[in-house]
Amino acid sequence: MEFIELIELCKYYTIGEYRIIAVDDISQHFDKNDVVHIQGMSGAGKTTLLNLIASLDKPTSGEVIIDGIHISLMKEDALASWRATNVGFIFQSFNLISTLTGRENIIFPALCWEPNSPEIGAKVEELLELVGMADRADHLPVQLSAGEQQRIAIARALVNDPGVIVADEPTANLDAKNAADILDLFENITRSGEKTIIVASHDERFGDIATKRFVMDAGRLIEL
Repeated sequence: MEFIELIELCKYYTIGEYRIIAVDDISQHFDKNDVVHIQGMSGAGKTTLLNLIASLDKPTSGEVIIDGIHISLMKEDALASWRATNVGFIFQSFNLISTLTGRENIIFPALCWEPNSPEIGAKVEELLELVGMADRADHLPVQLSAGEQQRIAIARALVNDPGVIVADEPTANLDAKNAADILDLFENITRSGEKTIIVASHDERFGDIATKRFVMDAGRLIEL
């Protein structure tokens, strides 16, 4: 059974007299444990597609179904709750809270939705070990390198144990060594199983760990 289904998915933006087609009639499915790599030029629609899959944006038409749930039809309050525990986000710009330490940035999403869980502390320490940041956990983002900030961001994306991980250019702001380290970390995450990972990236090395590879061009998704 498909874990993620995209059915005739479209997203248009209207600016004055012009209609910009960001996602153009995409029908595709991804299975549980798939690692999906999407390449494409800037402006091809990759980020818009990720936002639709992650429920950060609503389609103009078509549907997104995840694990049998029609998320594109959900009301916003229910959607926010669903998203918080089912989707992990990894951004190009890290998006860490500047006044919180690395550890606090990781724990923050969990506290929002499971404030009384006795397992949160242990889970955060486990994730800090996984991403190699146990010895830097009490530093603020400004005290961390770009690669270290992305490691914290990856741990934050995993803290609620989501079934879907969406990553938008996760190595774009990193030097070659840090990018290679993040790729290794993604490979470790894929081996743990039970997650569908969708990565939009110009970095062709993600293709080495992908189970499905695509190019996005003018809003269309083309399988390689």
